[in-house]
Amino acid sequence: MSFEVPAQAYQRFMGRYSEPLAARFVELLDVAVGQRGIDIGAGPGALTVPLAEVLGVDGVAAIDPSRSFVAALRERIPGIDAREASAEAIPFVTGTFDLAAAQLVVQFMADPVAGLAEMARVVKPGGMVAVSVWDFAGRRSPLSLFWGAARSLNPRIRDESNVPGARQGHLAELLHAAGLVAVRTSELTVSVAYDDIDEWWNAFTPGVGPAGRYLQELDARDRLELRELCASRLQEGPLTIEATAWTAIGSV
Repeated sequence: MSFEVPAQAYQRFMGRYSEPLAARFVELLDVAVGQRGIDIGAGPGALTVPLAEVLGVDGVAAIDPSRSFVAALRERIPGIDAREASAEAIPFVTGTFDLAAAQLVVQFMADPVAGLAEMARVVKPGGMVAVSVWDFAGRRSPLSLFWGAARSLNPRIRDESNVPGARQGHLAELLHAAGLVAVRTSELTVSVAYDDIDEWWNAFTPGVGPAGRYLQELDARDRLELRELCASRLQEGPLTIEATAWTAIGSV
């Protein structure tokens, strides 16, 4: 799946969660200078930046199917090897990297097992494939309040609770199916602060991702009704949203 939206819109919507998550994810990966890594579905670089801080720009590559994100990533990290490509067709030879990581990407892969197997292909024997997905099924994602309110108004909607990797243990199942071994799992939690409900709500309006697209498809009255219901479930003034992601790391 490609996110053909401005990088700034993604940053306002999900970047404020994905960046602190990436910092914790890199700590979990315990990468070291001298290794090479690739960020799959890199977006504007939430995970690429901390990887490059450890491995150096020459030690990191990145791919994303969205042209606008690749352009933003190249501007953000001068000299980065960033290419427009999907997880199912990574444009690098077999065994190029010590690590292939995909943060908040598995749920958007056209074929998650094929995408993970392709990630494993470009990793050296003994290297790592690492992935993370928000706990949509457990309703601990950054979007859980939004989708919960939307379901209250329309129980027939299709939210993100059943996307690949969204339930406990599913990422490990996918990694095993893709041929990875010694798979270990964990969860990471981040907190994001907003000045008020308007700042939180306005991040949805550019139409980023499934939630943003759902909002854009509503008429003005239904959109207002959804906003008011969300506001009733949030505190007035400054607020904090806590979000938890499942992670899984396997060896090639």
